[in-house]
Amino acid sequence: MTTERECDQLLVERVQAGERQAFDLLVSKYQRRLMRLVSRLVHDPAEAEDVVQETFIKAYRALRHFRGDSAFYTWLYRIGINTAKNFLVTQGRRAPTSTEADAERAEAFDDAESLRDINTPESVLASKQIAYTVNAAMEALPLELRTAIVLREIEGLSYEEISEVMSCPIGTVRSRIFRAREVIAEKLRPLLDDPHDNRR
Repeated sequence: MTTERECDQLLVERVQAGERQAFDLLVSKYQRRLMRLVSRLVHDPAEAEDVVQETFIKAYRALRHFRGDSAFYTWLYRIGINTAKNFLVTQGRRAPTSTEADAERAEAFDDAESLRDINTPESVLASKQIAYTVNAAMEALPLELRTAIVLREIEGLSYEEISEVMSCPIGTVRSRIFRAREVIAEKLRPLLDDPHDNRR
C-alpha cells in the first residue's frame, strides 16, 4: 500500500526523468488545494490564480533539485506562500508582521475547542454570522498568523508540516496559531456568550 507521499515522489521522479505529463498530474492533484491556500492570502481571484500559476512554474523549474526530504505538497505550499508574499510586497501591500506569543501559553490555550465546536442548536442566521465573523477575523490577521491558522485549520497540516512550509521553528508555529485563535475567539466572544451557558 503506497502512501500519498510515495505516490507524489514517484510522480516527481517521472518528471525528473523528463516526463512532462507526470507534472500535469501533480498540478491537477494540487491546483485546487493551492488555490484555496493562496486565496486566503491574495484576495483578488484573478491575482490569486496568477500566483498559483507562477507557483507551479517555479515548482516545475526547481523540481530537479527536489530530493524528497519533505513531502512534495509541503514543498509546494512553501513555494506558494513565498510567491504570494512576494506578490503582496511588489503590490505595496506588505502585511503587518505578527507579534509572537509565549509558546507555553499556546500549549495551555483551551478556547480553541470552542472554535471547532460551534455547531450549537442556534439558528442558521447565527451560524452564518459566526462564519462571517471568523472569516472577517482571519482576513484581518497579519499574514504570518493567517498563513499558520489556514494551514492548520483549513488544510489540516500538522505543526511539523507547518513548520516546514513556513520555514520556522515549531514553537513559532504554535505561538502564531495560538495568537490567531486568540484573536478569532475574541471576535467570536460576543456571539458565543450565552448567559444560560453552564460550561463555565
